[in-house]
Amino acid sequence: MPVPDQARGARARRDHPCAGPPVDHGGARGVDRADFRFLKETIEVSDSLLSKHMLTLEEAGYVEVHKSFVGKRPRTSLSLTDEGRAAFAAYTAVLRRITGT
Repeated sequence: MPVPDQARGARARRDHPCAGPPVDHGGARGVDRADFRFLKETIEVSDSLLSKHMLTLEEAGYVEVHKSFVGKRPRTSLSLTDEGRAAFAAYTAVLRRITGT
């Protein structure tokens, strides 16, 4: 049964008290970059929490943070590094073993 959009964030917070790596929620497969606003709205966290996760993941070498401007508006996006993709694959493999999927 599909989960309604408004329930996804609440369910994720209930099931996983830590928001987890931001880019994984944006979809690690087939996505080159994920926009900050898209990630924030998708995983339903504050700017502050997402920024803290971004910094932690960047310092670990898992993501690259890209900053640019669209007109006069700043834009921030993230992309997984090769190391980040490998770590994400290992993480999800462990979850699949635990859940038997």
